Amino acid sequence: MSSIHVIDHPLVQHKLTLMRRKDASTNSFRRLLGELATLMAYEVTRDMPLQDIEIETPLETMTGHVIDGKKLVLISILRAGNGFLDGMLDVVPGARVGHIGLYRDPKTLQAVEYYFKMPSGMNERDVIVVDPMLATGNSASAALTRIKHLQPRSIKFVCLLAAPEGIARLQEAHPEVPIYTAAVDRQLNEHGYILPGLGDAGDRIFGTK
Repeated sequence: MSSIHVIDHPLVQHKLTLMRRKDASTNSFRRLLGELATLMAYEVTRDMPLQDIEIETPLETMTGHVIDGKKLVLISILRAGNGFLDGMLDVVPGARVGHIGLYRDPKTLQAVEYYFKMPSGMNERDVIVVDPMLATGNSASAALTRIKHLQPRSIKFVCLLAAPEGIARLQEAHPEVPIYTAAVDRQLNEHGYILPGLGDAGDRIFGTK
């Protein structure tokens, strides 16, 4: 089974509550999502490998520890995943970025792919897939299946909110991929939206509704 990591830091929960409010403006929603992505990135990257380098401080030579950000790929599930990218890149600015375009067929709720662009040498890279909402899990599962064909060293999935149905879908299809989220909500409604949720993340990020 996929391991579930709920990031319950007080700042994360505070900002998430402000985002959930229906009267939050597009500007504040977008800003809060960026701040949350930065906070969550610290936890998601906690086990990133380090390498030793020798540096000169103003006083002497020492051995320090650095990450190789170029080995990390942040993959955004379009379009809402882009709301996560900037905050994550603030923490790991050297990361490469991939995009996978998926939309959910309103009748079947199945994921339909329309775009896929990844960095080269994926078999030498660690992947973090980002999408604010893990609802039915169909889009996330389809994205992970596609990414696995490139055989990256590791994969993590990061979302802001998860529904039990989406978690179960990922655990069934991709049991080895850990899931990081700020909250596990109650359920999906008949239209596949998370309850209590925060509405359509893409529309609220980009002000399209």
